[in-house]
Amino acid sequence: MELLVLGGTEFVGRAVVEEAVGRGWQVTVFHRGRHPAPAGVRVLTGDREGDLGALAEGRWDAVVDTWSGAPGAVRASAELLKGRVGGYAYVSSRSVYAYPTPAGLDESAPVVEGAEDAEDADYAAVKRGGELAALKAFGDRALLARAGLVLGPWENIGRLPWWLNRIARGGEVLAPGPRDLGLQYVDARDLAAWMLDALAAGLGGPYNVVSEPGHTTMGELLEECVAVTGSSAVLRWIPPEVVEAAGIEPWTELPVWLPPGELYDTLHRGDVSKALAAGLRCRPVADTVADTWAWLRSLPGPPPQRPDRPAAGLPAAREAAALALLGAS
Repeated sequence: MELLVLGGTEFVGRAVVEEAVGRGWQVTVFHRGRHPAPAGVRVLTGDREGDLGALAEGRWDAVVDTWSGAPGAVRASAELLKGRVGGYAYVSSRSVYAYPTPAGLDESAPVVEGAEDAEDADYAAVKRGGELAALKAFGDRALLARAGLVLGPWENIGRLPWWLNRIARGGEVLAPGPRDLGLQYVDARDLAAWMLDALAAGLGGPYNVVSEPGHTTMGELLEECVAVTGSSAVLRWIPPEVVEAAGIEPWTELPVWLPPGELYDTLHRGDVSKALAAGLRCRPVADTVADTWAWLRSLPGPPPQRPDRPAAGLPAAREAAALALLGAS
């Protein structure tokens, strides 16, 4: 297979490239040159928002597009490539569903409004606009991978890296409950493998690409972090209503975690039977945690952080104050 990856140097894009190279595929990466490309690929340099000259020639069996900005970039690349590419996989998001999304809804759930030529909008709207751009150019050859929470090595959002680094420091750790709260996510490498399988099989249309609900729990996730770091940290489990009453923000200050309710149902209880039937396989949480910790330890400095996303995590002083207030220390 000849694969073109638009991006391919960070997180999901890098996972796609490494998976494809590992399969023996011929991989071309188109990027701005700000980060080193993985080994074993052909590199084309340009800018999704203005300079697509390097893509003016060439043919590929498939494309993977990880763009998350204004959908005009998806429209421009898809229109330029549509006569020279077999399938076009766009990494979308389950955020495209109209909120709130009740538990158990599948790909037929209502979606937000979007426009392929939108210059600026919220995340859900730009992702929907990107989907519309891919669909307009490729029709049923457009594969819409609606990912949810994505974890794993090379993460540049900072969710699992924050938990690992925080727990590695030891001491009492504010652990948001309930301990058995089910989580739904996908390891970037499993997302990558599924997309490549789907492209090779000629699949198209929308797919919710995350694990089954309850693939792991908040307790299992944090306990694996304790185990792989060898930390002496003590997890202090606090009921969700108490965490919220303390003014601590779910998802941002306590990454991954959401208290039970509408937002939790939207992000952690979606129907993924279509992707599972199409071959999605999700590795155990222990593997994701261990491999992410090994990657963090291999870095010469702090982990990468996307400039368009705020840093995740609860500041140490706020955590200590909250633990003292809650009587957990």
